[in-house]
Amino acid sequence: MVKDNETVIQEFNELVNMNSKELEEWLKEESSESSGWSKDDGSGETIGHESGRKIIQILDKNPNKDPEQYDEEDIQHMRKVVSYCKRHLAQEEKAKQNTDSKSYKSLKNWGHDALKT
Repeated sequence: MVKDNETVIQEFNELVNMNSKELEEWLKEESSESSGWSKDDGSGETIGHESGRKIIQILDKNPNKDPEQYDEEDIQHMRKVVSYCKRHLAQEEKAKQNTDSKSYKSLKNWGHDALKT
């Protein structure tokens, strides 16, 4: 069953616990590029790193998190972020215990800092 947009927005705002500045700084670090699946475009960028850039745009565009201000493209990406974070948080306890793990770094690329929870 597909989640309604209201639920997706709520869960995104709960799971993405980094602000745009924190996420932007993280994505500049070399370690942010060393986890996750590479995109198929030959750029060397990971899917999660690209996602992080999109999350920054969403956060900057709507700093007050007004549900009426998100467009369909935002919600589509928010849906991916929620799905990814929930799946990986359920599977990978390592992310909370080891900041050098790929799990921790990958979740952080998706806007979730496991140490903040």
